[in-house]
Amino acid sequence: MAREKFAQIYARAAERKGGESVLESMLSTPLSSEQLKLIGDDRWLAAFTQKVFQSGISWQVVRNKWPNFEEVFFGFDIEKMLLMPTEMWERKATDPAIIRHLGKVMTIPENAHMIHQASVSHGSFASMVADWPQDDITGLWRYLKKHGKRLGGNTGLYTLRIMGKDTFILSQDVESYLRNTSIIDGGRDTLKSLNATQAAFSEWQQESGRPLCQISQIIAFSNGDNRI
Repeated sequence: MAREKFAQIYARAAERKGGESVLESMLSTPLSSEQLKLIGDDRWLAAFTQKVFQSGISWQVVRNKWPNFEEVFFGFDIEKMLLMPTEMWERKATDPAIIRHLGKVMTIPENAHMIHQASVSHGSFASMVADWPQDDITGLWRYLKKHGKRLGGNTGLYTLRIMGKDTFILSQDVESYLRNTSIIDGGRDTLKSLNATQAAFSEWQQESGRPLCQISQIIAFSNGDNRI
C-alpha cells in the first residue's frame, strides 16, 4: 500500500475540524534549539518527575500537589538530589505533603544521575536534547528509556513535547493510523516499528516543512473519534 501523501492527511483533518483556520489554531509550536538550551537541568528533572507521578494518577491531583513536590525536593536541584542518601529518599517518600509512592520517588535520583551524565558530556541536558537530530527522534526516546527510570512508553516523549522539544507522539489515534496504513504491524515500541514510524514522519516532514509535533497532531485529527 502506497504511503498517503501528507496533503491528503491535512485535507481530511481540516475537513473534520471545520476548516484550515480552525485546524491551524489547534496546532502546537515547538521551541527553537536556542530556546531549549536555556532550560535548566532542574526543570528537566521536575518535568520528568511530574510525568512519572501522573502515570496512573489523575494529572490534576499531581498538579495540585506540585508546589509541595518542589519544596520537598529542593526545587529538584541536581547536585542536592545526587547527594541525598537512600534513607532520606525513603523518608521523603512518606511525606504526606506529596503523593507517597516510594517507587516513583526513587526515580528522582536515577533520573538526576542521567541528567548529570548528559550535562557532563554535552554541557547541559538541554543541550543534548536540543541538538538531537529530528530524523532520529525515536533514538532520543530510546535514550531516555535506557538511561532513565520509568521514562519508557509515552512518559519520556510526552515530557519532551511539554518541554518544547519537537517530537511526534504515538497517541492512540496516531498509532491506529500507522496500523491502518500498514506502516507498523508489530509491537509499537519494537525497533522495527520505531524505525518505520521515524521514516514515515521524516518523509511527511520533507513534504510539508512542518515540525514533527504538528504532523503528529494533524494525523491524530485526521483519524479516529475526534471530530468536532
